[in-house]
Amino acid sequence: MLCQALRRFGKKLVRKHPLELPVAETAPARSLSTLDLVVLGVGNTLGVSVYILVGEVARDQAGPSLVISILVAGLTSVLAGLCYGEISARVPHSGSAYLYSYVTVGELWAFITGWFLILTTFAHIGIRIWAWTLFFDNLFGNKFSLTLQETFLPQAPGVFVEILGFIIMFLLLLIMELLTRNIRQLSLVTKMLTLVKVLALGFVIISGFLKGDLHNWKLTEDDYIKAGLNDTSSLGLLGSGGFVPFGFQGILRGSATCIYAFTGFNIIVTRVELAQNPKCSIPKSIMISLFICFLVYFGVSVALTLMVPYYQLQPGSALPEAFLHIGWAPAYHFVNVGFFCSLSTKVFGNMFPIRQQVYMMAKDGLLFPVLTRIQTGTYMPILATMIIFIVATIMAFFLGFTDLLDLRSIGALLVFTLLAFIVLILRYQPERKNGGKETEVLGENEGNEMQVQEENEGNEAQSLTLQALFFPGNPTPTALSGWVVSVCSSLLVLLLTLLCLVLARWPVLLSGDPVWITVVVLLLVLITGMTGVIWRQPQSSSPIHFKVPGLPLLPLLSIFLNIYLMMQMTAGTWALFGSWVLVGFAIYFGYGIRHSQIP
Repeated sequence: MLCQALRRFGKKLVRKHPLELPVAETAPARSLSTLDLVVLGVGNTLGVSVYILVGEVARDQAGPSLVISILVAGLTSVLAGLCYGEISARVPHSGSAYLYSYVTVGELWAFITGWFLILTTFAHIGIRIWAWTLFFDNLFGNKFSLTLQETFLPQAPGVFVEILGFIIMFLLLLIMELLTRNIRQLSLVTKMLTLVKVLALGFVIISGFLKGDLHNWKLTEDDYIKAGLNDTSSLGLLGSGGFVPFGFQGILRGSATCIYAFTGFNIIVTRVELAQNPKCSIPKSIMISLFICFLVYFGVSVALTLMVPYYQLQPGSALPEAFLHIGWAPAYHFVNVGFFCSLSTKVFGNMFPIRQQVYMMAKDGLLFPVLTRIQTGTYMPILATMIIFIVATIMAFFLGFTDLLDLRSIGALLVFTLLAFIVLILRYQPERKNGGKETEVLGENEGNEMQVQEENEGNEAQSLTLQALFFPGNPTPTALSGWVVSVCSSLLVLLLTLLCLVLARWPVLLSGDPVWITVVVLLLVLITGMTGVIWRQPQSSSPIHFKVPGLPLLPLLSIFLNIYLMMQMTAGTWALFGSWVLVGFAIYFGYGIRHSQIP
């Protein structure tokens, strides 16, 4: 009896969402070309991070080695983009990583993914509120808070003035969001703003190469002393000078934070039903937009650290202030215009992803049914927008800018890890029939393969042997080979996590401690062996428009990078994230698992 109950419980955790074919009469017009999707992805990715995040990371975490942090974060995001591309080609439906997880790996992972996405979106809106506050503070010559205090609360403590500043930003952004909800020419406005900010960033890159000084990548203790920043031999928080003033740990910490800079590209997958050729244009636009954003971020980071010594970068306004540092005052205002355009493109349609995510989860029965009204009617979306902004404003006030960045980054890295795991599993799975609707998910021609496979399985029973692991006899995926890949992939995620935990103690490894070196070698042997087992299993040969190359190596590399960068987060960030996860599990196991709409 207990075994049957546990089996029923386990089946509930892995039940999958069936895909419904779109109805032609109600389907929206497919009007977005690949160029439109690229503009959308670039506009949503090149935002406040290039103006605020780059300066923060260079000043406090990485120094000039920010360029390496951008390179690592860009590589991690490109690997995630490859996984997004393949899954979007298999599941050509508007949605997010939540829908992809629900269709492919089951309900529990889908809920976890959706819950993470809600947190990261709240954190993103909080970052926007911080960015607007910093923008207006710089616009008034860093006297925004002082002006508020002198005008409204001359006798009030500073904390109340800060609260008032956040309230003003909240009201301003709320009004802008409500005014732009029904703009029909939103795509044209987004293209214009994206063009302006790309031109501004191009100007920054060219200026950096013209006015940059390589000496800023070779700073020594004498430079700090001459600048009056340090009169002792201990440089403290300024780092140790040179290209890598904060050491290898600073590069890793900066890479983890810079992940936020590349998280906007996933908005492309929410426009599948509007794309002209989604199976081809969605993967292509994801990769093109990520490549463009990487080039811009890399160029800006090089230009900024060459123009200004990293310790002189101004928090919140590093790019505009850099031109005051080199004596180009008119350029300061032009770059500020680009900053404004970056902030403005984040306003248009920013509420849609989080409202859509909550609506999808509530419609599936995983969240409370009252939340299904969040996208219906005239007044409920407005009320939902106000509530979302209020929650994000509270988060921005109590958590701070850095904590919000880390929450956004850790949530994105976990979603990236899950997507890589899904790609690794799906490529080696046999065809599943689901009332004729699964063909679009796993390939158009795999139905015939499934019939052949079923006949083969009926003729001879499969057994797991050492020879079957490395020399499977069937050229197409079978239930046994799919099970082997699933088990090996799960064990690999565990082993990679353990490896990352050990590598986080890299100073001990460099000291030559034989115990830790033995542990690393043992883990590498096990990882190599299981990777070889997966590599020997037959892959699905279904023709889809985009596939991740180099399986199983690239998805495993993506998982490793994601986990290792997550290890760089602070204990406070993990505590906040863990609290959010516990609340999510309480909702799912207390309500969602019993009210799910999937039988």
